[in-house]
Amino acid sequence: MNKKLFFIKLLHTIIWAFYVLIIFYISYAGVYNKVTSFTWIAIGLVIIEGIILMLFKGKCPLTIMGNRYTDNHEVGFDIFLPRCLAKYNKMIFTSIYVIGVLTVVYRL
Repeated sequence: MNKKLFFIKLLHTIIWAFYVLIIFYISYAGVYNKVTSFTWIAIGLVIIEGIILMLFKGKCPLTIMGNRYTDNHEVGFDIFLPRCLAKYNKMIFTSIYVIGVLTVVYRL
Protein backbone atom coordinates (compact mmCIF):
# COMPACT_ATOMS: atom_id res chain seq x y z
CA MET A 1 0.00 0.00 0.00
CA ASN A 2 1.19 3.47 -0.86
CA LYS A 3 2.48 5.33 2.21
CA LYS A 4 0.37 8.42 1.48
CA LEU A 5 -2.76 6.29 1.05
CA PHE A 6 -2.01 4.59 4.38
CA PHE A 7 -1.88 7.95 6.17
CA ILE A 8 -5.06 9.12 4.43
CA LYS A 9 -6.80 5.91 5.56
CA LEU A 10 -5.49 6.35 9.09
CA LEU A 11 -6.56 10.01 9.30
CA HIS A 12 -9.93 9.19 7.74
CA THR A 13 -10.49 6.42 10.30
CA ILE A 14 -9.56 8.69 13.22
CA ILE A 15 -11.92 11.43 12.01
CA TRP A 16 -14.65 8.84 11.42
CA ALA A 17 -14.23 7.51 14.98
CA PHE A 18 -14.42 11.05 16.38
CA TYR A 19 -17.71 11.69 14.58
CA VAL A 20 -19.13 8.33 15.63
CA LEU A 21 -18.30 9.19 19.23
CA ILE A 22 -19.98 12.58 19.08
CA ILE A 23 -23.03 11.13 17.32
CA PHE A 24 -23.40 8.59 20.14
CA TYR A 25 -22.77 11.35 22.68
CA ILE A 26 -25.69 13.33 21.19
CA SER A 27 -27.93 10.28 21.53
CA TYR A 28 -26.72 9.68 25.09
CA ALA A 29 -27.37 13.32 26.03
CA GLY A 30 -30.89 13.11 24.67
CA VAL A 31 -31.79 9.75 26.19
CA TYR A 32 -30.43 10.59 29.65
CA ASN A 33 -31.52 14.25 29.58
CA LYS A 34 -27.96 15.51 29.95
CA VAL A 35 -28.16 18.23 27.30
CA THR A 36 -25.39 20.79 27.75
CA SER A 37 -23.52 23.27 25.61
CA PHE A 38 -21.27 20.37 24.56
CA THR A 39 -24.32 18.65 23.08
CA TRP A 40 -25.03 21.68 20.90
CA ILE A 41 -21.37 21.92 19.89
CA ALA A 42 -21.48 18.25 18.87
CA ILE A 43 -24.66 18.83 16.85
CA GLY A 44 -22.98 21.80 15.17
CA LEU A 45 -19.87 19.78 14.32
CA VAL A 46 -21.96 17.13 12.58
CA ILE A 47 -23.83 19.84 10.67
CA ILE A 48 -20.47 21.26 9.53
CA GLU A 49 -19.43 17.77 8.43
CA GLY A 50 -22.69 17.49 6.48
CA ILE A 51 -22.05 20.82 4.76
CA ILE A 52 -18.54 19.70 3.80
CA LEU A 53 -19.92 16.46 2.35
CA MET A 54 -22.55 18.42 0.40
CA LEU A 55 -19.88 20.76 -1.00
CA PHE A 56 -17.91 17.73 -2.22
CA LYS A 57 -21.00 16.06 -3.75
CA GLY A 58 -21.38 13.49 -0.99
CA LYS A 59 -17.74 12.46 -0.85
CA CYS A 60 -15.30 13.08 1.93
CA PRO A 61 -12.36 15.25 0.83
CA LEU A 62 -10.06 12.49 2.12
CA THR A 63 -11.69 10.02 -0.29
CA ILE A 64 -10.99 12.41 -3.13
CA MET A 65 -7.37 12.73 -1.98
CA GLY A 66 -7.06 8.95 -1.65
CA ASN A 67 -8.21 8.49 -5.25
CA ARG A 68 -4.89 9.98 -6.37
CA TYR A 69 -2.85 7.20 -4.80
CA THR A 70 -4.62 4.05 -5.97
CA ASP A 71 -6.49 2.51 -8.86
CA ASN A 72 -8.69 0.62 -6.40
CA HIS A 73 -11.82 2.71 -5.90
CA GLU A 74 -13.96 0.06 -4.21
CA VAL A 75 -16.09 1.02 -1.24
CA GLY A 76 -13.84 1.47 1.78
CA PHE A 77 -10.53 1.76 -0.07
CA ASP A 78 -9.88 5.00 1.83
CA ILE A 79 -10.67 3.98 5.41
CA PHE A 80 -9.91 1.16 7.83
CA LEU A 81 -13.49 -0.14 8.14
CA PRO A 82 -15.17 -3.34 7.07
CA ARG A 83 -16.54 -2.91 3.55
CA CYS A 84 -20.17 -3.41 4.64
CA LEU A 85 -19.85 -0.67 7.28
CA ALA A 86 -18.09 1.68 4.86
CA LYS A 87 -20.85 1.10 2.31
CA TYR A 88 -23.73 1.96 4.66
CA ASN A 89 -21.84 4.36 6.92
CA LYS A 90 -23.75 7.52 5.99
CA MET A 91 -27.15 5.84 6.21
CA ILE A 92 -26.43 4.21 9.59
CA PHE A 93 -24.90 7.20 11.35
CA THR A 94 -27.19 9.81 9.81
CA SER A 95 -30.13 7.82 11.16
CA ILE A 96 -28.59 7.60 14.63
CA TYR A 97 -27.75 11.33 14.49
CA VAL A 98 -31.29 12.35 13.48
CA ILE A 99 -32.83 10.20 16.21
CA GLY A 100 -30.36 11.66 18.71
CA VAL A 101 -31.11 15.25 17.69
CA LEU A 102 -34.85 14.60 17.83
CA THR A 103 -34.40 13.17 21.32
CA VAL A 104 -32.40 16.23 22.39
CA VAL A 105 -35.06 18.56 20.98
CA TYR A 106 -37.77 16.55 22.76
CA ARG A 107 -35.91 17.11 26.05
CA LEU A 108 -36.18 20.86 25.61
